[in-house]
Amino acid sequence: MQIVKAEFRCSSERISQVPSDSLRDIAFIGRSNVGKSSLINMLTGRNGLAKVSGTPGKTRLINHFRIDDAWYLVDLPGYGYARTSKSQRNEFSKLITDYVLRCEKMHYLFVLVDARLEPQKIDLRFIEMLGMNGIPFGIVFTKADKLSKTQLARNVGRYREVLSEQWEELPPMLVTSSERGTGRDELLEFIGQCLAQG
Repeated sequence: MQIVKAEFRCSSERISQVPSDSLRDIAFIGRSNVGKSSLINMLTGRNGLAKVSGTPGKTRLINHFRIDDAWYLVDLPGYGYARTSKSQRNEFSKLITDYVLRCEKMHYLFVLVDARLEPQKIDLRFIEMLGMNGIPFGIVFTKADKLSKTQLARNVGRYREVLSEQWEELPPMLVTSSERGTGRDELLEFIGQCLAQG
């Protein structure tokens, strides 16, 4: 699959504001500063489409991008950023959980994790919540260019180990680098397959 047209559609503070048309959402979520905006820009081939910030916790709304007038790519707020106030953190988590658990448009969710890190408790808790609620999701490792092939294989393997302790069937896992374009074709092909499954 290739993306020809990508345009910002809207930002929503609550799920009642998300587009009410029949196009499906493919959503991206992860800890603050995991590289969501960079990945979205890399996938769409539009550098300034999603606002990239060095400041974690910048995305505080649900951002919908209309892709080829056929589906939405959705940038969700990052979770787990310590420097926002507790009330804001709770608000983010309500916005996130409302969307993830209650938004009927959401067709598939990608959980982004930093390939350089050991499995983080907050990511594992979020993944566990998805599993308990039967949410279809995959894991996307970001910033793969920062590691050697050996380190990358070890870190991805570590994730597989940890998840296989709780899961009989592991979620799909893809490896990306926004800087190098690594994994772009594989991720777009996977999204195409998800959308084709109706």
